[in-house]
Amino acid sequence: MIELFGYIGGGNEEREALDRFLAKTPTQYQVRTGSRAMVAVHSLFQNVQIADEKNVTAVLVGRPRDRERQASILARDYIAKGQDALQMLHGSYVGAVLDLSSGKGCAFVDRVATWPLYYAVLPRGGLAFSTRMDVLHQMGVSRKLRFQALYDYLYFHVVPAPQTVYEEVSSLRPGRAAVYRNIVEELRYWRLAYQEDGGGDFGALKDELLALLEKAVGRVADGRVGAFLSGGTDSSTVTGMLGRVHGQQPPRTFSIGFDEPGYDELDFARTSAACFGAEPHEYKVTPADIVEAIPLIARAYEQPFGNSSAVPTYFCARMAADAGIERLLAGDGGDELFAGNSRYAKQHMLQAYHRLPEGGRRGLVEPLLASFLGELPGLRKVRSYVNQARIPMPERMETYNLLERLGPESVLTEDFLSQVDRRHPLQVLSAAYGDSNADTLLNRMLALDYQITLADNDLQKVSRMCAMAGVEVAYPLLDDEIVAFSAKLPPGMKLKGGKLRWFFKSALSDFLPQQVLTKKKQGFGLPFGPWMNRHAGLAEMVGDSLSDLRKRRLVRNEVIDRLTNDLVSDHPGYYGTLVWVLVMLEQWFVVNGQESF
Repeated sequence: MIELFGYIGGGNEEREALDRFLAKTPTQYQVRTGSRAMVAVHSLFQNVQIADEKNVTAVLVGRPRDRERQASILARDYIAKGQDALQMLHGSYVGAVLDLSSGKGCAFVDRVATWPLYYAVLPRGGLAFSTRMDVLHQMGVSRKLRFQALYDYLYFHVVPAPQTVYEEVSSLRPGRAAVYRNIVEELRYWRLAYQEDGGGDFGALKDELLALLEKAVGRVADGRVGAFLSGGTDSSTVTGMLGRVHGQQPPRTFSIGFDEPGYDELDFARTSAACFGAEPHEYKVTPADIVEAIPLIARAYEQPFGNSSAVPTYFCARMAADAGIERLLAGDGGDELFAGNSRYAKQHMLQAYHRLPEGGRRGLVEPLLASFLGELPGLRKVRSYVNQARIPMPERMETYNLLERLGPESVLTEDFLSQVDRRHPLQVLSAAYGDSNADTLLNRMLALDYQITLADNDLQKVSRMCAMAGVEVAYPLLDDEIVAFSAKLPPGMKLKGGKLRWFFKSALSDFLPQQVLTKKKQGFGLPFGPWMNRHAGLAEMVGDSLSDLRKRRLVRNEVIDRLTNDLVSDHPGYYGTLVWVLVMLEQWFVVNGQESF
């Protein structure tokens, strides 16, 4: 677990607050203090670098590319170039650069926000920053709830950056820094640059990708290392490359299964393990495990977090830690870099409608389908297609959003809805969708998912669950060189003829098992809904949480009644997702001692 916190532009009050905090904790921090700034850092797993040049202190935690002297280079470059010095950083890291005497500087995350970093304006001016929100509150930052963030959580099942669940606290997005130069500003020091024209020789690109994959895995393959293995494309690729890097030493893999039809993927994991001569380790998650994990997960996240696959991730990481593994390699990122999510193909299909002349669409097709003719059996599917295709992007991607389909007014109380903007989640999506240099539909969707799906959700899930289990995690597919390589691939090579990840799978067709290349994407789903219907202990915990959530006047009582009485029983997979999101919201309130209204 990484702990980095401090202030820039503060004074005696902030220093005394942090001194009191440091005196009460058993953790041994490395500390630098000046008249206007202070920083403290500790990490159980990650490399910590601190460099002092004149009055400037640079701190880097994680796995920066040059792990021996990156902080020293950064400190010198900062003196010469200011914030532009951040552009030379590579690897996975979180850090800060402070002028301890002048009280100016910045705190920053890496190019994919591998670890979160929160910041706020101090009550007396200046910048407070921390990987832990509670330390910000120690320095006087308010704990007032941001109701909009709670609504956005129910929409996305996470709280998307830059907002957080607290009104006065923000979270850094990928490639950004919080800067203090008499005022607090957020600076973007890096942006993923998509190249959308041209093509390239397939054979040369294939060789380049394979070399980059082996190099990226090699960078994080030292020590007692293992790999998550679900049997999917990405985890199998990482496993195979780990075996190649280690030579005669078989890769150690860790896989999770479930005794529930439609959820277990252990057969695919076993296929990959056998293909690469791995030493496999397996564990089957049980309903009792979920009961154990729910309060632990709520405590691990400083904001409401509703991705239920945190449960299998935690037990997989714990299994690895028990086996003596120090670092797990995760395959996250491949789908968001090389176009592996089914929604990409669907949106391309819907976008084809816009190739028709606008006059024909609005003057002929749409009026025709809006008439009684649209009710004819042969035209109903056409009408459904057109109705979806007419919705602008990226709103169209949320056609099946759970909260939207149920209707916010039917799920949430009037008191809650009066505090929020229901269109805000779509504004968040639009900002991420347009926040790149991409012009094509596919690359814009990839840019959106790079932030919302990857940085805000998947990396938060895996990084925190591994930390809770006591094991380090690394993401070789998010190596800077692989990210840059994916951005230069033309969209038509990522998604070709409706085939997801066409280039990636074609390039690895001689490396990965055929069963893995052709398997249907399933993810790390948890059979929460089905098990809730059958396991008394799990049902009791859910019932208690939902009963307590009623008192917070956020969710309508009749919705909770229907969920527990019949909806989850009739449709466990669909409505089980909503129940999980609500349970984790209530658990977050309990763990943080927070009131709603």
